[in-house]
Amino acid sequence: MMVATIFPWNNVLSGMHQSPPSGDFTTASGDPVEAQHVYVVCLNKLLPGAYPASMTSITTSAPERPIRTAVIGYGLAGKVFHCPFIEASPDFSLDYIATNDPERRTQARAEHPNAQIVADSNELASKADQLDLVVLASPPGVHLEQGLSFLGRGVALVVDKPFAASVAEAEKLIQRAQEVGKALCVFQNRRWDGDFLTVKKLLDSGELGDVYQFESSFEHWAPKANSRWQDLTPASLGGGVTFDLGSHLIDQALMLFGPIADLRSDLRTIREGGGNDDASFVELHHQSGVRSRLWMSRIGALPGPRFRVLGTKAAYVSYGLDGQEPALASGMLPTDERYGTAPEETWGMLGVSAAGHPAPSRIPTERGNYPAFYEGVAAALRGSGAVPVPPEDALEVLRILENIRNSTY
Repeated sequence: MMVATIFPWNNVLSGMHQSPPSGDFTTASGDPVEAQHVYVVCLNKLLPGAYPASMTSITTSAPERPIRTAVIGYGLAGKVFHCPFIEASPDFSLDYIATNDPERRTQARAEHPNAQIVADSNELASKADQLDLVVLASPPGVHLEQGLSFLGRGVALVVDKPFAASVAEAEKLIQRAQEVGKALCVFQNRRWDGDFLTVKKLLDSGELGDVYQFESSFEHWAPKANSRWQDLTPASLGGGVTFDLGSHLIDQALMLFGPIADLRSDLRTIREGGGNDDASFVELHHQSGVRSRLWMSRIGALPGPRFRVLGTKAAYVSYGLDGQEPALASGMLPTDERYGTAPEETWGMLGVSAAGHPAPSRIPTERGNYPAFYEGVAAALRGSGAVPVPPEDALEVLRILENIRNSTY
């Protein structure tokens, strides 16, 4: 029987090895151990009797240090969708938050006392050698400049949606990440909404039959335009409800039904003082034959169904937005046992509403799982998986958004 233990490279005694071993090893629990980080000594060959014969497991080296992380921007995205997950995960440390808003800097200091708060991305760039990952929770119009700055300094990136203000800018970021060999991932958190995961499960089960129409809406009531970048930024720089919320809905449709062959759209500006579209409709004609009909609005006084999925056997309808965002905004931590669960009264309905069929019934909503995104990022940065949202996926969404924008403005 071969008995082995693992020593970190910097602890291996001189003369005990000739060259690093090749290949991969696994611990007793089945976890992979990269050979370049360890030195395996076969005890029964080199040190007979040094350890009890019962020692048959492989012991890993000390845990890896947390991924040193900074977040640029402390609006809704930075405050609600990024910082809580980074701080709650043992894989990361939240080292810096950059925001040029004095009030938000004060808030960030109070809510994340262990992070250093800096004035802007330029100040943060001087700290790049202390970072492994930068999260761009900033408006899309500055993603190219900020992204190139940190990729050029050898730092991996998570970029909030919309990925960039144009296809050309997104392609530059992808090219630069490939040149420097650093991970680039786009934050599409709505892939882990509980209701969307429920739709995926129904499609996989075949309970709906052949789906021919997918309807999805993301509507809320904000009758007055405000100072948020989504309202004031021109469409050419990624402003407007279609770039903002459409990034989610189009990404979800492509995930479910694949690439498109054609599309049509209707973008409108209803509110006074708005600098871009605030009530829009997009229809995607997928190559698979499915039609996705997508609504997004900032002036939806009575929102329609969040999802309505029509198939040849049954349909599924759900109302209301996923509860993870309001839970996080209220202060609930991702580690709370209630996090991501949906109360029964919000569950969607499945069935056929017609004579001769059982009445449609509520089905449980899958648990929402935004933490899965950063679990995937950690795996990618540690070399044990791919990024959870490849930039090429987000580029395809951006191609559609740019097509819509160019045909409208």
